[in-house]
Amino acid sequence: MNSKTLCTVAIASIVSLCLINRTALAASSPSLELGPAKAGQPLVMKFKSLDGRDVDVNKLQGKVVLIDFWATWCGPCRAELPNVKAAYEKLHPKGFEIVGVSFDKSKDSLQKFIEKEKMPWPQYFDGLFWDNKIGKKYGIEGIPTMWLVDKKGNLRNMEARGDLAAKVEKLLAE
Repeated sequence: MNSKTLCTVAIASIVSLCLINRTALAASSPSLELGPAKAGQPLVMKFKSLDGRDVDVNKLQGKVVLIDFWATWCGPCRAELPNVKAAYEKLHPKGFEIVGVSFDKSKDSLQKFIEKEKMPWPQYFDGLFWDNKIGKKYGIEGIPTMWLVDKKGNLRNMEARGDLAAKVEKLLAE
């Protein structure tokens, strides 16, 4: 084989590998769409939830949305759950929604926990633990982390933990 043929074969191989990797990546999360996260700006977050629902935060305009980054194995997350559930029960009828982003590894454990705790809101799950795709995109380094999105779809609070119900009520009143 001459050098021109070798270069052609090498380039063809590299292109093939790139296409295979790109296809595999697309297949691994075909419904995941994430935009930048900047306070005061619209938050683009779309995915298929653990229970098969299509989640699109942008389509929740008119409601206040909590983005809850958490895991079943996280003690502080579990300690925060009663506050999250109480806020949901009180304010859901007024337009409050929750979207969970789970850092769990086990789908089965997550599903059992959600059922036991009666958590009706959608959950993102990819089983990647700290390499969770949404968590990586948004630089989440500790959980629980809670964000609030206002009725216009803008990310308003990236530290919503603590006195959650009052923060949600304030945004609902706007």
